[in-house]
Amino acid sequence: MSDNSDIEWTDATWNPTRGCTKISPGCKNCYAETFAERWRGVAGHAYERGFDPRLVPEKLAEPLGWGRPRRVFVNSMSDLFMDEVDDEYIAAVFGAMACARRHTFQVLTKRARRLPAWSRWVDGDLARSSWVRDARRPNHAPAVHLAMECFARTAHTDGALGFQEDVIAEWPLPNVHLGVSVEDKKYGLPRIEHLRETPAALRFLSIEPLLEDLGPLDLRGIGWVIVGGESGQRARECDVAAVRSVVAQCRAQGVPVFVKQLGRRPILDGNRLLILNENDKPDVKGKTVSRWPEDLRIQEFPR
Repeated sequence: MSDNSDIEWTDATWNPTRGCTKISPGCKNCYAETFAERWRGVAGHAYERGFDPRLVPEKLAEPLGWGRPRRVFVNSMSDLFMDEVDDEYIAAVFGAMACARRHTFQVLTKRARRLPAWSRWVDGDLARSSWVRDARRPNHAPAVHLAMECFARTAHTDGALGFQEDVIAEWPLPNVHLGVSVEDKKYGLPRIEHLRETPAALRFLSIEPLLEDLGPLDLRGIGWVIVGGESGQRARECDVAAVRSVVAQCRAQGVPVFVKQLGRRPILDGNRLLILNENDKPDVKGKTVSRWPEDLRIQEFPR
C-alpha cells in the first residue's frame, strides 16, 4: 500500500496484482512500467520481476488492517481485468473490498469489454460452483457471498477475518467505484458503453492522458469524470480546448469533474502554454493549478 498518494483524486493505492501489458495508445508512456522496470532483477524488491504481470495474493487482506477510512485506488501499478487475472481472483479482490467496508475503492481498467462479462459470471456461473458453501451467510446477496468465499480461499484467511459481521451484503458493492480509461475516440469511447452495461455503485471515467478532442460525450450513468494531459519527458501534447470541451459537457450533464493536470505540453490555439511551478521552474506534470486558465481550476469529487 502507498498511503498519502500523490495522485490527486485518491488517498492511497493497493496493488493485489502487479504488472501489465500495453493494449492501446494511452499505454505508450506508462508511468507504472517505467517505475517497475527500474527494479527488475533487484532481489527482494516488490518489482524484481519488473512489469511482468502477476498476482499478489499476500496483499489481498491488506485493506482490512487500515483504520482510517480512505479512497483507495485499486491497482495503480496494474489492471485488475487483464487476461492474466482469472475470474476467481477478481472475485477475491471484490471479497476483500466487501470486508473492508470503511474504505471507498476505485477500480480503473482499460479492459472494459471484460467488465459486463465478469459481472455476469460472478452473478451466474460462479453460483453453481461445487465448493460454494451457501449456508455460511444466507443474508448476503449471492455475488457478495461468492466473492467472500473466493477471498477466503485465495488469501487463506480464517473465518474471523474473511467473514466478519460487518461485511457489506449488497451487490453491487456500495463502496466500490468502477471506471474506465478514455484516451481517444477509437479505443477510449467504446469502453464507456461496456462500463454502462456493468452494475456499479458509481461509474467514472479517467480521461487521461487526453490525446485528442473526443467530440460529443454521452455521460448517462456516469457519476464522475477525471480529465488531464500527460506528464513525463516523452509526454504528448494536450489540447486545452479538448479539456475545456470535456469540462463543459460534464457541466451540461450534471457530472462532477476533476481536472487533474494539463500535462507537460499543454497547447492552446496552436501555442504552448507556459506552466510553471511555484518556484518558476518547469512543471513537468502541469499540476500548478494556480497557473491554469481560471475556468479549468475545477477538482470536484463524486457527490
